Amino acid sequence: MGRDLAEKFNVARQTFEEADAALGYPLSKLCFEGPAEQLKQTEFTQPAIFAVSMAAYRVLASRGVEPQIAAGHSLGEYAACAAAGVMSFADAIRALRSRGQFMQEAVPEGQGAMAAVLGLDADAVRDVCEAAAKETSEVVSPANLNSPEQIVISGSAAGVTRASELAKEKGAKKVVPLQVSAPFHCALMQPAQDQLAEVLNAIKVSDPRFPIVSNVTADVTKKGGRERDLLIEQVTAPVRWVESMRSIIERGVSTFVEVGPGRVLSGLLRQIDRAQKCVNVEDSASLEKALAGN
Repeated sequence: MGRDLAEKFNVARQTFEEADAALGYPLSKLCFEGPAEQLKQTEFTQPAIFAVSMAAYRVLASRGVEPQIAAGHSLGEYAACAAAGVMSFADAIRALRSRGQFMQEAVPEGQGAMAAVLGLDADAVRDVCEAAAKETSEVVSPANLNSPEQIVISGSAAGVTRASELAKEKGAKKVVPLQVSAPFHCALMQPAQDQLAEVLNAIKVSDPRFPIVSNVTADVTKKGGRERDLLIEQVTAPVRWVESMRSIIERGVSTFVEVGPGRVLSGLLRQIDRAQKCVNVEDSASLEKALAGN
């Protein structure tokens, strides 16, 4: 992950060196070589995805490509903030390491769960979660409103299990349990949110150079202080991705560029609005394809 960019572009190599220096351990080696089991632990996953995303962004910027507006899915919003100058690269990646640690520690392993509900709309999923929470006295709520076809729920293991059963009864095409290390974006993350607030409030922030669409509000933020508050709130709030993408589309954006590892967001955008043009940049091949307009 990210190795091809680092080998072919100085600015990408320098980005990984900056990440290693900021964290005090060789994140670059973990990205390039693994082991996968360590990389899957959220305290490493979050800085790793951020570093690869920023490396790809900086390569694009070196080619004269700058966003008019940006959004990031969950931890990706930190990359949007760093790219826009809301916070420094070093502060952002260190905050993400803390964020991952706090999230991991907030709920003991095995007590939380997440599941992707396919084929039910947002209102139906909310109803299912409310019914399951009332029935079990457990936490369960929508966590990622990813597309009209896919909504992820999060909470206690018992709450998610019951909500999954009710979703199937209500007509969900499929409910897929997710292999996650913690139940993200739900009320169980409140301890992590409180700890992260201390970290983020100690960071210097500036107003963004271009607007950022927040996960929490699905609307534009233009003030650094406000964006920091939203990053704190984001820990327990759902990711309103469908509304965020529609907010960007309404502002007349003609091309979306997914920056970082994988093409998950490109796939979600196709489910949200197939008419939108979307390219991704994660290595030199996808970069050249994107720059060629393909």
